Amino acid sequence: MSKPDPIGDAMQAAVANGVFPGAVLFVRLRGQVACHQAFGNAALVPAVEPACLDTLYDLASLTKPLATVTTVLLLVRDGRLTLDDLVKKHVPECVGHPIGEMTIWHLLTHSSGLPSWRPFYERIAQEDQLRPGLLGSDAARARMLTLIAEEPLEYPAGTRSVYSDLGFMLLGMVVERVTGHTLEAYCREQVFKPMQTPLMFLGAKGEHPLDLHTIAPTEQESWRGRLLRGEVHDENAHALGGVSGHAGLFGTAAAVSTVTGQWLDSYVGRGWLLPSELVRKFVTKQDRVTGSSWALGWDTPSAPSSSGSRFSPASFGHLGYTGTSIWIDPQAELEVILLSNRVHPSRSNEAIKLFRPVIHDLIYKELVAGSEQSTAGNRH
Repeated sequence: MSKPDPIGDAMQAAVANGVFPGAVLFVRLRGQVACHQAFGNAALVPAVEPACLDTLYDLASLTKPLATVTTVLLLVRDGRLTLDDLVKKHVPECVGHPIGEMTIWHLLTHSSGLPSWRPFYERIAQEDQLRPGLLGSDAARARMLTLIAEEPLEYPAGTRSVYSDLGFMLLGMVVERVTGHTLEAYCREQVFKPMQTPLMFLGAKGEHPLDLHTIAPTEQESWRGRLLRGEVHDENAHALGGVSGHAGLFGTAAAVSTVTGQWLDSYVGRGWLLPSELVRKFVTKQDRVTGSSWALGWDTPSAPSSSGSRFSPASFGHLGYTGTSIWIDPQAELEVILLSNRVHPSRSNEAIKLFRPVIHDLIYKELVAGSEQSTAGNRH
């Protein structure tokens, strides 16, 4: 008789109920992999293809903590950047604009005053019709920077927290100015290679040597007029050539776990690349913005939370629009990575919002609470 698998059953039910076509779930507890399984399908159209552990997913906004925040931490570690640096210090194009007076701290905490999003890609696509080849070029990046710099701020800095892709697009550009390298190159050499993780940015036009069938497709998108596979789902990131501070990263669940493992190990004092003191600072909720749950580029649990109701207040995590998420509880030494392509074939499917807290509560109940009860029982 097979052993009950409530977590696997919940994932299978999510597939059956159309929460996502398929997904890969990775759970690690106290350094030991407790679950690493693929469920359902990586693709539904034009043909059904099963998901597997090696399926690469568009990580969407997981790019923010895995790539951008990690590189910012390294630059702070090396004294090349401080949280109090003004944006204009590193990006002269912002001199004379309100955003230039904001700090790196404001960008990381989503409290700079920038709006959450703007369809700047539409402007660049229109200009591309007059200047073919603009999309994805260095000139497009320069144009995007101008549009962000000229965007009016919606509220005084530090008074509110509004999750902003624009702020992280700008933050990725700050990293490039400080290092003299593209965000992709700096991440590859300073983060991904040392950690030996195959996370990667893929060009907006799919210019990479990978077999497309190893990559889960996202949307059948009307703007680009095609099924997106091997190119970033986010339109602004596409206009930037597939590499941005807010989106563009692709990878497997195991690859993501390499970076989350480094953050957790450093938090508990056994890391070797990220300084423990800085990691703890970056993942601690910042109290200067009233009502905000944001740490420095990482989110923390707030009611209601996608992490459910059981993760400790010390937990940190992030969500991705395509159906991806990370939640880490350093007190339990628990990492949960859920990668899906819930936007395949359409972004209108938002059932994952209700599923995320359910699966995190179930994982905590079955693995953390269950192991604690077992340990307590063995003492008696």
